[in-house]
Amino acid sequence: MYTINTNIKGSRTLTITDEHLETLKRYALLADLLDSNGIVDENVLEKLRLNVRSLLERNSDDTALLNLCQEVLFHDNMKAYGLHQLILLFLSINDE
Repeated sequence: MYTINTNIKGSRTLTITDEHLETLKRYALLADLLDSNGIVDENVLEKLRLNVRSLLERNSDDTALLNLCQEVLFHDNMKAYGLHQLILLFLSINDE
């Protein structure tokens, strides 16, 4: 289990499990998510959420994807800064 900050002050956090990271990898949710400028903003978060909604329509019985949505992507604390931290965590785990 990992903890990421979802705001700059560090007063809000989310717990990320290995299952969450595996689901991100299985569906390649972070691939081609960022524009050429590489900036993670609210538009990027919304793009990810739309992509996941589309996947859920086709794979509504995938509990891992549903858990990722409920516990991370659509959580009230998840903002652009949190997504940036999630991307950094995902990249550091997959580089090992």
